[in-house]
Amino acid sequence: QVQLVESGGGLVQPGGSLRLSCVASKSIFSILRMGWYRQVPGKLRELVATVTTGGDANYADSVKGRFTISRGNAKNPVYLQMNSLKPEDTAVYYCNVNVLDGNGYWGQGTQVTVSS
Repeated sequence: QVQLVESGGGLVQPGGSLRLSCVASKSIFSILRMGWYRQVPGKLRELVATVTTGGDANYADSVKGRFTISRGNAKNPVYLQMNSLKPEDTAVYYCNVNVLDGNGYWGQGTQVTVSS
């Protein structure tokens, strides 16, 4: 079983930047798609951005132009660069990796708080 661990979250002022990383407990092969999702208490988890191994990226409208998702390697599959952060970006951020055999892996989440 693969474990994912996110890092890079924290407290940042509005307009600031953070870079989230995702590391796997062991190398993941046959990756189909990677992504970042976020969730605030009382709400459903929502998509932030996804990217395929072919490089096709998809972003939520609320983060377009501010966030950039990028591919890594089999051990560090995906990153999320977040710029021009807003208070409404405050959430727990989760990385997700889907592989060709249909399995999907989630991390435990990292807290991002945007506040002055």
